Formats: sequence, structure tokens, C-alpha cells
Amino acid sequence: MVICALMLTASNVFMTFAWYGHLKHLNSKPWWIAALISWGIALFEYLLQVPANRIGYGPMNLAQLKILQEVITLVVFVVFAVAYMGQEIRINYLYAALCLMGAVYFIFSA
Repeated sequence: MVICALMLTASNVFMTFAWYGHLKHLNSKPWWIAALISWGIALFEYLLQVPANRIGYGPMNLAQLKILQEVITLVVFVVFAVAYMGQEIRINYLYAALCLMGAVYFIFSA
């Protein structure tokens, strides 16, 4: 499960840059250039995400795998938003994290 989580974390870093990184440096470029660059970055996301999901599916059921992915996504996004995009941490990040902690508890306790 650790390898799965690490691979999903790495894939989420690529995903987050593919989805949002262009907002910082490519605003003056046409949208389709940003889309092409994002697709190129997203390739690396899929090269990690697909095998990670295959590794994780078995030790975890599908719902557990999805909740793990969502928790990782939120953590990676908060780090990206603060460190790369210069956003401030907001109270709603905490509320979202608390909701996801509840989801983790309920999905893994069954």
C-alpha cells in the first residue's frame, strides 16, 4: 500500500501542474497551447496513476482506493497552492480536510 500511495502522490503532483500550473506562466498564451502542454504533463500522471491503481486494487477495495486518492489530491493541492501559486491557506481547506478524515475513517473501518 505504501508504494501505491507514493505513486499516487507523484501522479497527483503531475496532475496538479497539468491542471493548474499553466495559470501562473501561460496566461498570455492561447488556451490550446496550455492544453497541449497540460496533456504532455498529464501523460506522466497516467504513467504513474494506472500502475498505482493496479497495485492498490486488491489490498484495498475500489472505494478505499478512491478515498486515498482524494486525500492525496487535497494534500498535494494545498502544498501546490501555497508553495507554487502563492495562495494563503484558508479555513475551508481545514474543513475539507476534516471531511476527508471522516471519509477515510468510514471507508476503512468497514
